[in-house]
Amino acid sequence: MRERFWERYSLEELTAEEWEALCDGCGQCCLLKLHDEDTQELAVLNVACRLLDTQSCQCSDYENRFDSVPDCTQLTPALMKEFTWLPQSCAYRRVAEGRKLAGWHPLLSNDAERVHRKGISVRGFAVSQDSVSEDKLEEHIIAILPM
Repeated sequence: MRERFWERYSLEELTAEEWEALCDGCGQCCLLKLHDEDTQELAVLNVACRLLDTQSCQCSDYENRFDSVPDCTQLTPALMKEFTWLPQSCAYRRVAEGRKLAGWHPLLSNDAERVHRKGISVRGFAVSQDSVSEDKLEEHIIAILPM
């Protein structure tokens, strides 16, 4: 990977390897969301995609995720403007907005566990969607965001 690529290149200019390395491993993009068509609000749940390992905050089948979860959200440079629900801490969002990476980011800290120790990741509060029935999802709303 190119040295400090996140500071020197736009998201569109990143290689596939650099794009993947930019992920901070928080797992927040894997939380389920409910879109209210009437209010145009997005409810974020503490319920994670069934493929997310809620301890490591990594996808358990990343290479094949679209086969088993067809509505999996794929972050791409072209779609960044649509993903206004990404947290302010998200490295993709930070770079897209011209901000620096947070000091805890693994590319700066060389410590993939730091995102968890700082309380940025979903570790410790996310539950798998396999443990929540669909009729109970609304009980797991943790934030309401305007769209």
